[in-house]
Amino acid sequence: MSDDDRTANLARAIDTLRDRRAVLRGAAVAGLAGVSVPLLAACSSGDDAGSTPSSSAPASDPTSAPSSSAPSSSAPSSSAPSSSAPSSSANVLGPVSDVPVGGGKVFTDAKVVVTQPAAGQFKAFTAVCTHMGCIVSKVENKTIDCPCHGSKFNITDGSVAGGPAPSPLAAVQVAVEGSNIVQSA
Repeated sequence: MSDDDRTANLARAIDTLRDRRAVLRGAAVAGLAGVSVPLLAACSSGDDAGSTPSSSAPASDPTSAPSSSAPSSSAPSSSAPSSSAPSSSANVLGPVSDVPVGGGKVFTDAKVVVTQPAAGQFKAFTAVCTHMGCIVSKVENKTIDCPCHGSKFNITDGSVAGGPAPSPLAAVQVAVEGSNIVQSA
Protein backbone atom coordinates (compact mmCIF):
# COMPACT_ATOMS: atom_id res chain seq x y z
CA MET A 1 0.00 0.00 0.00
CA SER A 2 1.39 3.38 -0.96
CA ASP A 3 1.68 6.43 1.26
CA ASP A 4 -1.09 8.11 -0.75
CA ASP A 5 -3.44 5.17 -0.10
CA ARG A 6 -2.64 5.25 3.62
CA THR A 7 -3.23 9.00 3.73
CA ALA A 8 -6.56 8.62 1.93
CA ASN A 9 -7.63 5.80 4.27
CA LEU A 10 -6.62 7.85 7.31
CA ALA A 11 -8.56 10.88 6.03
CA ARG A 12 -11.70 8.71 5.53
CA ALA A 13 -11.32 7.26 9.03
CA ILE A 14 -11.02 10.75 10.54
CA ASP A 15 -14.10 11.95 8.63
CA THR A 16 -16.05 8.90 9.85
CA LEU A 17 -15.04 9.60 13.45
CA ARG A 18 -16.07 13.25 13.13
CA ASP A 19 -19.47 12.21 11.77
CA ARG A 20 -19.94 9.66 14.58
CA ARG A 21 -18.96 12.23 17.20
CA ALA A 22 -21.43 14.73 15.77
CA VAL A 23 -24.23 12.15 15.89
CA LEU A 24 -23.31 11.09 19.43
CA ARG A 25 -23.04 14.71 20.56
CA GLY A 26 -26.49 15.45 19.12
CA ALA A 27 -27.95 12.38 20.81
CA ALA A 28 -26.34 13.35 24.11
CA VAL A 29 -27.77 16.87 23.94
CA ALA A 30 -31.23 15.52 23.12
CA GLY A 31 -30.94 12.99 25.95
CA LEU A 32 -29.83 15.63 28.43
CA ALA A 33 -32.72 17.85 27.46
CA GLY A 34 -35.12 15.02 28.25
CA VAL A 35 -33.42 14.21 31.55
CA SER A 36 -32.77 17.76 32.76
CA VAL A 37 -36.42 18.78 33.09
CA PRO A 38 -37.23 16.11 35.72
CA LEU A 39 -33.92 16.81 37.48
CA LEU A 40 -34.66 20.53 37.67
CA ALA A 41 -38.12 19.76 38.99
CA ALA A 42 -36.52 17.58 41.67
CA CYS A 43 -34.43 20.55 42.80
CA SER A 44 -37.45 22.77 43.33
CA SER A 45 -39.23 22.88 46.65
CA GLY A 46 -42.55 22.10 45.04
CA ASP A 47 -44.51 24.14 47.58
CA ASP A 48 -44.64 27.53 45.90
CA ALA A 49 -48.44 27.51 46.00
CA GLY A 50 -48.58 29.42 49.28
CA SER A 51 -45.94 31.99 48.47
CA THR A 52 -46.66 35.58 47.60
CA PRO A 53 -44.39 36.41 44.64
CA SER A 54 -44.55 40.18 45.16
CA SER A 55 -43.32 39.94 48.73
CA SER A 56 -40.89 37.03 48.63
CA ALA A 57 -37.19 37.48 48.08
CA PRO A 58 -36.15 37.20 44.45
CA ALA A 59 -34.05 34.12 43.81
CA SER A 60 -30.72 34.81 42.24
CA ASP A 61 -30.23 33.38 38.79
CA PRO A 62 -27.85 30.42 39.21
CA THR A 63 -26.49 31.02 35.72
CA SER A 64 -25.48 34.59 36.41
CA ALA A 65 -22.01 35.48 37.57
CA PRO A 66 -21.77 35.39 41.35
CA SER A 67 -21.17 38.61 43.18
CA SER A 68 -17.60 39.05 44.27
CA SER A 69 -18.50 40.98 47.37
CA ALA A 70 -19.22 39.25 50.63
CA PRO A 71 -22.69 39.73 52.05
CA SER A 72 -22.97 42.76 54.22
CA SER A 73 -24.27 42.46 57.70
CA SER A 74 -27.21 44.52 56.53
CA ALA A 75 -29.62 41.97 57.89
CA PRO A 76 -30.51 43.85 61.05
CA SER A 77 -30.01 42.25 64.40
CA SER A 78 -33.10 42.49 66.49
CA SER A 79 -32.98 42.20 70.23
CA ALA A 80 -36.38 43.69 71.05
CA PRO A 81 -39.71 43.60 69.26
CA SER A 82 -40.45 46.85 67.45
CA SER A 83 -44.25 46.65 67.34
CA SER A 84 -47.08 44.25 67.91
CA ALA A 85 -48.38 44.20 64.32
CA PRO A 86 -46.30 43.63 61.18
CA SER A 87 -46.13 46.57 58.81
CA SER A 88 -48.05 46.35 55.55
CA SER A 89 -44.85 46.29 53.47
CA ALA A 90 -43.47 43.24 55.28
CA ASN A 91 -43.84 39.51 54.69
CA VAL A 92 -44.35 37.53 57.91
CA LEU A 93 -41.98 34.56 57.73
CA GLY A 94 -42.92 32.91 61.00
CA PRO A 95 -42.74 33.11 64.77
CA VAL A 96 -39.48 33.97 66.54
CA SER A 97 -39.89 30.74 68.51
CA ASP A 98 -39.29 28.72 65.30
CA VAL A 99 -35.67 29.92 65.11
CA PRO A 100 -33.47 28.30 67.77
CA VAL A 101 -30.44 30.06 69.26
CA GLY A 102 -27.32 28.75 67.48
CA GLY A 103 -29.46 27.42 64.64
CA GLY A 104 -32.05 28.55 62.17
CA LYS A 105 -35.08 27.75 60.07
CA VAL A 106 -35.59 27.55 56.32
CA PHE A 107 -38.78 29.30 55.17
CA THR A 108 -39.13 27.43 51.88
CA ASP A 109 -42.10 29.36 50.48
CA ALA A 110 -40.27 32.69 50.84
CA LYS A 111 -36.90 31.14 49.86
CA VAL A 112 -35.34 32.66 52.97
CA VAL A 113 -33.34 31.09 55.79
CA VAL A 114 -33.33 32.88 59.16
CA THR A 115 -30.64 32.15 61.74
CA GLN A 116 -30.10 33.18 65.36
CA PRO A 117 -26.33 33.00 65.96
CA ALA A 118 -26.75 34.48 69.47
CA ALA A 119 -29.83 35.06 71.60
CA GLY A 120 -31.90 37.86 70.07
CA GLN A 121 -29.61 38.30 67.05
CA PHE A 122 -31.42 37.33 63.85
CA LYS A 123 -29.76 37.07 60.44
CA ALA A 124 -31.42 36.14 57.17
CA PHE A 125 -30.15 34.99 53.81
CA THR A 126 -31.56 33.76 50.53
CA ALA A 127 -32.26 30.03 50.74
CA VAL A 128 -31.08 29.56 47.14
CA CYS A 129 -27.67 27.84 47.08
CA THR A 130 -25.08 29.71 45.03
CA HIS A 131 -23.75 26.46 43.54
CA MET A 132 -26.64 25.15 41.43
CA GLY A 133 -29.71 27.02 42.68
CA CYS A 134 -31.12 24.33 44.97
CA ILE A 135 -33.02 25.41 48.07
CA VAL A 136 -31.06 24.82 51.29
CA SER A 137 -32.79 22.26 53.47
CA LYS A 138 -31.67 22.62 57.07
CA VAL A 139 -29.61 24.47 59.64
CA GLU A 140 -27.51 22.38 62.01
CA ASN A 141 -24.09 22.51 63.67
CA LYS A 142 -23.96 26.27 63.00
CA THR A 143 -24.18 25.82 59.21
CA ILE A 144 -26.90 26.23 56.60
CA ASP A 145 -26.83 23.04 54.52
CA CYS A 146 -27.70 22.41 50.87
CA PRO A 147 -28.90 18.86 50.16
CA CYS A 148 -27.96 18.79 46.48
CA HIS A 149 -24.15 18.82 46.52
CA GLY A 150 -23.18 19.35 50.16
CA SER A 151 -22.49 23.08 50.26
CA LYS A 152 -22.49 24.59 53.76
CA PHE A 153 -22.78 28.24 54.77
CA ASN A 154 -22.04 29.98 58.09
CA ILE A 155 -25.10 31.04 60.09
CA THR A 156 -23.53 34.37 61.11
CA ASP A 157 -22.77 35.85 57.69
CA GLY A 158 -23.80 33.37 54.97
CA SER A 159 -20.18 32.79 53.93
CA VAL A 160 -19.19 29.46 52.39
CA ALA A 161 -18.13 26.98 55.07
CA GLY A 162 -17.66 24.01 52.74
CA GLY A 163 -18.66 22.34 49.51
CA PRO A 164 -18.71 23.48 45.92
CA ALA A 165 -20.64 26.77 46.37
CA PRO A 166 -18.64 29.59 44.74
CA SER A 167 -20.02 32.49 46.78
CA PRO A 168 -21.87 33.30 50.00
CA LEU A 169 -25.63 33.45 50.43
CA ALA A 170 -26.98 36.97 49.90
CA ALA A 171 -28.26 38.77 53.00
CA VAL A 172 -31.99 39.42 53.29
CA GLN A 173 -33.54 42.22 55.38
CA VAL A 174 -35.59 40.95 58.34
CA ALA A 175 -36.81 42.35 61.63
CA VAL A 176 -38.65 41.14 64.69
CA GLU A 177 -42.14 42.63 64.91
CA GLY A 178 -44.11 41.43 67.88
CA SER A 179 -43.50 37.71 68.11
CA ASN A 180 -42.88 37.33 64.38
CA ILE A 181 -39.92 37.53 62.04
CA VAL A 182 -40.81 39.65 59.04
CA GLN A 183 -39.02 40.22 55.77
CA SER A 184 -38.91 43.79 54.54
CA ALA A 185 -40.37 44.45 51.11
